[in-house]
Amino acid sequence: MNIRLETENYYLEVEKLVRNSFWNVYRPGAYEHFIVHNLRKDSSFMAKYAYVIEKDEKIICHINYSVGKISYENSEIADAVVLGPLSIDKNYQNQGYGTKLVNYTLELIEKEDIPYVFVIGDENYYSRFGFESASGYNLFLEGCDFNDECPFFMIRIFDSAQITSKRGIFSNPEVFDVNPDDVDEFDEQFEFKRKIVHENQL
Repeated sequence: MNIRLETENYYLEVEKLVRNSFWNVYRPGAYEHFIVHNLRKDSSFMAKYAYVIEKDEKIICHINYSVGKISYENSEIADAVVLGPLSIDKNYQNQGYGTKLVNYTLELIEKEDIPYVFVIGDENYYSRFGFESASGYNLFLEGCDFNDECPFFMIRIFDSAQITSKRGIFSNPEVFDVNPDDVDEFDEQFEFKRKIVHENQL
């Protein structure tokens, strides 16, 4: 097993991995591979934290970080790092590879004096890395009700002195907002996969 920085020669293999990992999980089909593709060309992309795990001569795990925005109630705007997407080959899930890659990259980020990192995902999974509900710090995900805890929007704090009591709303980089028709067009280069609707999707 090798942890490597993502390079251009990995791009297509990574996009296939991301597509397969998220296919029919949160919606019929997947958007995440299209986001990963576009993110690399976006100013919000943090290329130095885009890592992969290589095992058995293939990429089995991939992680991205990017920079979103916090809008505070006093009209102040601040940059904020967000983790994701994190993708793990379905044949290698529940074997600790995702944990290794998240821990590895969070250690790099902490050394860079980045005060905190957000993630939008499964609270039962990300809590093992020290992530906790961001609403407890008066920080909310764009589109969520202030009265709802929104447990899947979490924060890992490295420097508590950088956390204020001001209410803030976090928004992902604009590249995360995708047009489904653009995704379908992008998908034409990949192997056909059937879209399925099921009750556990968003």
